[in-house]
Amino acid sequence: MVFSTQKRFIAGVTCPKCALMDKMQAFSVEGVDYRECVSCGFLDEMRVFSAPRELNTRVTETVDVQVQPVKLMDPK
Repeated sequence: MVFSTQKRFIAGVTCPKCALMDKMQAFSVEGVDYRECVSCGFLDEMRVFSAPRELNTRVTETVDVQVQPVKLMDPK
C-alpha cells in the first residue's frame, strides 16, 4: 500500500501513544509508508505484510465428514 507524499488524515484511527482518535495522518517518503500523530508527534513506519487470515466459523469451517448410505427398513 503506497500513500501519496501529501499527508492525509486516517478516519477512525486511534494513536497508539496518546490514545486520541482522528489525529493520525498517513504519508509516503521514497516508497516507505508512515503514520504520524499530529497531537503527540508519534511517528511509525507502516508495515503491511499480507491480508489477515479468515476466522473459522460454522460457515467457513471445513470439516471432513464421512458419508454413509442409510438403509430404510420395511416396517412389516
